[in-house]
Order: sequence, then C-alpha cells, then structure tokens
Amino acid sequence: MLEELQHETVLLESAVVALLGSPSGVYVDCTFGRGGHSQRILQSLNSDGRLMAFDKDPQAVAVARDRFGTDPRFTIVQSSFAQLREAIQAAGLEGKIAGVLLDLGVSSPQLDDAQRGFSFTNDGPLDMRMNPEEGLSAAQWLAVAGEQEIANVIYRYGEEKFSRRMARAIVEQRQVAPITGTLQLAEIIKHANPAWEKHKHPATRAFQAIRIYINRELEDLQSVLGQALDMLQGGGRLVVISFHSLEDRIVKQFISEQARGDDYPPGVPVQHADLNPRLKKIGKPVKADAQEVANNPRSRSAIMRIAEKLN
Repeated sequence: MLEELQHETVLLESAVVALLGSPSGVYVDCTFGRGGHSQRILQSLNSDGRLMAFDKDPQAVAVARDRFGTDPRFTIVQSSFAQLREAIQAAGLEGKIAGVLLDLGVSSPQLDDAQRGFSFTNDGPLDMRMNPEEGLSAAQWLAVAGEQEIANVIYRYGEEKFSRRMARAIVEQRQVAPITGTLQLAEIIKHANPAWEKHKHPATRAFQAIRIYINRELEDLQSVLGQALDMLQGGGRLVVISFHSLEDRIVKQFISEQARGDDYPPGVPVQHADLNPRLKKIGKPVKADAQEVANNPRSRSAIMRIAEKLN
C-alpha cells in the first residue's frame, strides 16, 4: 500500500531553493509526507549537512525509514511538529537550524487511501486521524459531541455557513444509527447543504473542518511557528506552504508581526531597529504556475510564504 499511493510534491523546487542556504547546514522538514521535499533537500546537502524530519503518520514514518534510514545525515521523528523545540533541544541543535519547512495539509496518499477516512468520495471507516494510534477518531468524536460543538467546529474550521443545519442533521442521524463511514457522513452533510457550490462537493468544507479539529492542525501550526523562529540561527529561513485560507492567515499574521517587532503606544518616537524585529519577509507569496497546476490540480490552492530570521 505504501508504494501504491503516490504523492506529487507541491512547489518542490521553489520551496527547496527558498529554504537552502549552506549545503552543510541543519534543516528541518516538519511534514515528511512521502519525502519529496526531504529527498530534494538531501540531494542538495553535502556530507556535513543534516536533515531532521517530522510526521505523525506511521505510514509516512515507515516510508522515511525505508527510503532514507541508512543515510547518516537523516533523522525521522514520529511526532507532531508541535514537538519541534523538544526534539531540536534534545539533539543539541537549538539556534543552529538553517531552515525550517512546513508543507501543511493532507498528503495525497492519505486522501486517496479510503481506509484513512479523509475522503468523502470513497467509502471507508470515518477516522481522519493523521496518527490512527492517538486520540479520538472522527466517528468517535461525532458520536459524543454536542450539536453546538459540532456546529462551531464546522463553522470555525470549515467556514461553512450552513454549519448549524449540518450539525443538526448529524445529531438526528446518529440517534437512528451510528455514523461510522465516510460516505455515510458525506450523504448526511450533502442533504443538509441547501446551496451546493459549482465544482465542489457539498461536504468539502465540513470534512475539512472535522479533519482540522481532530488533528489540532491550526493549534499545532500556531505553536510550531514560534518554536521554529526560536530554533533558527541568524539568517535561517522559514518556508511555509499552506492550502487554505485559515492556515495562510495564521502564517501571514505571524510573519507580519515578527517583521514589525515590538508594539509601542501610538506617537512614541522610536527607530525601526529599536522595535526588535525578528524576521524579514522574503519576496512575495509564491503560487504554483500553470504547468504545475495542470500536472497536479491539488497544487491550485497552494501558497508559499518565506521569511528569514534576523541576526
């Protein structure tokens, strides 16, 4: 199964070019996935360079060990990237990281494998966990969550305006029979959605919301950005690829705040350098070009932001 489900890495070359400075530096790939970025980084490093990668998914970790386990420059950590600081400090590399890369969202193998429970077009168990060995599955959460909680999750993480109707339908249906399958949930949501968007499945936003909530994706993102900044050396790069507006908003706000520096009351005369900015923005946000979108439609929504730590 690991080899059958392929993943086409988004913004591969542009991300690695933006990330890499010295070929002997220490880099972190916070989302190994199927190793596209990691492979390209390792190809660019010399014998002194090092790469530490993270992934929650046991299948991704297995792929990492199979592909790069014999490379002494490579280390894989099975954990959320929210544990970045802990892992880097344990390795004695605090303040010595030359670049941190985050490629957010769900990988193609996770989406395409119906048994993982992410897909609303292929039937499978309603799981949605990046690490199926930890936490509640989507089915377990939907079985016990209150209607208001479900509505709030779908609205907050999916920006779905019909969240209350969907939550009500879920609660009503679970009283008839447990909701345990992806197509079962997709049908419930579909019938509760009165306004289908063109070229978009009516359950898209709700599935996204539940997945983000189950995996604490936004909380982990907010946590790792500050950790990455602390772990970077002066001149080190932070490169983040987002796939929806909620992620990108967090990244954009973080970079802007760190580039602006300390807050002072309006009217206080202060030089920019005295504001203690910690980052500077590098270039404009990068999107996939037409050729990449044609080859990989999932890259259409990708947006990459780049920042550099100031000395």
